[in-house]
Amino acid sequence: MSTDIRPTTTNPVIEFRDVEYVSGGREVLHHLNLAIYGGEILVLLGRSGSGKTTALKLVNRLLIGSGGEVRVEGRDARAWDVIKLRRHIGYAIQEVGLFPHYTVERNVGLLLSLERWSKEKISTRVDELLRLVGLSPEICSRYPHQLSGGQRQRVGVARALAADPPILLMDEPFGALDPLTRSDLQREFLSLQQKLGKTVLFVTHDLHEALLLGSRIALLEQGRLVSLSSPEQFLSSSDPLVKKYVEAFGSVEHM
Repeated sequence: MSTDIRPTTTNPVIEFRDVEYVSGGREVLHHLNLAIYGGEILVLLGRSGSGKTTALKLVNRLLIGSGGEVRVEGRDARAWDVIKLRRHIGYAIQEVGLFPHYTVERNVGLLLSLERWSKEKISTRVDELLRLVGLSPEICSRYPHQLSGGQRQRVGVARALAADPPILLMDEPFGALDPLTRSDLQREFLSLQQKLGKTVLFVTHDLHEALLLGSRIALLEQGRLVSLSSPEQFLSSSDPLVKKYVEAFGSVEHM
């Protein structure tokens, strides 16, 4: 079963306008045109090297495009103050990126401390976030090495949500987990998204994950947008590249 979340506005929250990215003489993204609307989970699907992560990093300016324009809430991303832009966007990745010498509380509350929140307010917000992602506030004093892989990923999602950003960028956030933990976190994230209604750009190579989480699926192949459709339309597509991707995953049940 795919999510029932659907776009809530007619104006894109994120928009790629004829975006190109060249690295080392290789065209990583080729004239990408794509719009992500409020409240949806847009999944960027594709094999390794297809340009998915590059597209994601153009949104929060970890990379700068070679051509075209990436717009965030109607403004060119390059026109935003980069600090304000990144605080407006939550970012969760496969490697989690927790600081090993910081406690859970400090990791989750780091951005809030930079925003000069009081210690009491940070503590309250961290407790709220941990509960939101299915963790007990009792782990606040633990360090990342004292957590399981699933717990670290939950802490990573909590940190991405700390400042209540309207946009989430998620780059294979559950990819390093065992299948059962990954399945649990996928469904928990979907439930969380139905409560919060963020605008999510989600990168994965896993078709099953794309079908479960995506409001729409954008298939990239060698830096080009091959297909943009609902999960149902994706499975029934006659496009040769889409069919090849579906067949590569064998029997797929649309959960």
